[in-house]
Amino acid sequence: MEKEDYLKIRISKSQKSRWKTICKKRNISLTGLIIHSVEGRIQDDERRKVLAFIESQDNIFKKIETNINQVAKMVNGQRYISEIQLKDFTAQLQSITELKEKQNQIFIKIYALLSDDC
Repeated sequence: MEKEDYLKIRISKSQKSRWKTICKKRNISLTGLIIHSVEGRIQDDERRKVLAFIESQDNIFKKIETNINQVAKMVNGQRYISEIQLKDFTAQLQSITELKEKQNQIFIKIYALLSDDC
């Protein structure tokens, strides 16, 4: 979207100073702060936090997947797993599957919110 027009508003110097301080703390532009606030959209700093959260969740699941692979290698090497270990491992896999499904549902909602802002 090409920006071709200007909007001039009058505010006090102290108010402008407060807004600029907010922007500096959040690493966003004053224009972005005003536009996103007026349009009820997610601010750029909040979007960055959401994306960082998604990335950290992905890293957590990669660690879990690595642990699963290590258990699988151990079992393959020993050619044996006790029934208790198998039940415990299966229960953990089920929990991980349920968590991943919930996470994916949350991500779908997050992406929908983010796409509405673009």
